[in-house]
Amino acid sequence: MAGAFFAATLSAVFAEEPLSLRGMGSFHVGGKLVEISGRPVKEVTFTPGGVPAKVDPNGTYQTGQMYVQYFLPQNERGAAPLLLWHGGGMTGVNYETTPDGRQGWLEFFLRKGWAVYNSDAVERGRSGWAMYPDVIPGEPVFLTTANPFERFRIGDGAGSYNGDPAKRKYLTGSQFPADGYDNFVKQIVPRWTSTDQMIIDAYIAEVDKVCPCVIAFHSQAGQFGFKVAQARPDKVKALIAVEPAGLGDPAKADLLKNIPVLMVYGDYVEQDARWPAIRKAGTDFGDKIKAAGGSVDVVNLPTVGIKGNSHMMMLDKNNLEVAQLIQDWLARKGLSK
Repeated sequence: MAGAFFAATLSAVFAEEPLSLRGMGSFHVGGKLVEISGRPVKEVTFTPGGVPAKVDPNGTYQTGQMYVQYFLPQNERGAAPLLLWHGGGMTGVNYETTPDGRQGWLEFFLRKGWAVYNSDAVERGRSGWAMYPDVIPGEPVFLTTANPFERFRIGDGAGSYNGDPAKRKYLTGSQFPADGYDNFVKQIVPRWTSTDQMIIDAYIAEVDKVCPCVIAFHSQAGQFGFKVAQARPDKVKALIAVEPAGLGDPAKADLLKNIPVLMVYGDYVEQDARWPAIRKAGTDFGDKIKAAGGSVDVVNLPTVGIKGNSHMMMLDKNNLEVAQLIQDWLARKGLSK
């Protein structure tokens, strides 16, 4: 049954017009060299039955680099490239497709004519790790299969997850694809809580290489999007903050006054233990930008008739409806040709 569902979904995706690209590729950006010393030399057998080799871990390492993949449409209609920045414990996979095989935001915006740059933040995915605690202080944080179900407003709070999919308690009206949850948790990766500045440095390097641009960012990347824009206000044309869990520097809110901001929040916020405070912090920061003369639009999706969205709205069953709302906002700001 699941295979038939996935095949039907793929058939629907490929029924659209073929994409026409003038280019695609990838690059690593940012990072620095770090010296490690004082570690013992080891003998390592790299493959079973192989000949052991001495490995000296002391020396120079490349660290803090970030992987970026880009797609350039033949008929470009976005006024500037669109950068997609994922949240905590995630990678750029969030934007590529949905866990049940539907079209993701990357393809949606590419089809709308945007040059799209999708990244894996420092210490995630194809950006790679660095040694810890030598380079990255502390240890990585790992999530259980239950954690995002109960914390990302997918399930109905604590205790709603069950190893048996039939016994999971989803929030009433949830748009998260139940058929895709087990596939979703396969894309979750370890993260640190001590790498924020490394990530900000890499994102600034991306902005310096690619922009002027529009930046769409999610959750943990809230602070990265706002702080990078504060560091490079002349290079950012708009900010799309999708349920930002982090923010910029309130004392420098005036640096964002010439950058239009859209904040988007999903459903079930009021009944969650944490999200009312997180949303209030976000809207309070938006008020500081407006007080400095800036433009901030806050959209709570249920109030505009888009209901059932989890924290992972780019993966929800109505993800393209949310993407269209963002596209319409960008067009009103004169950023879509």
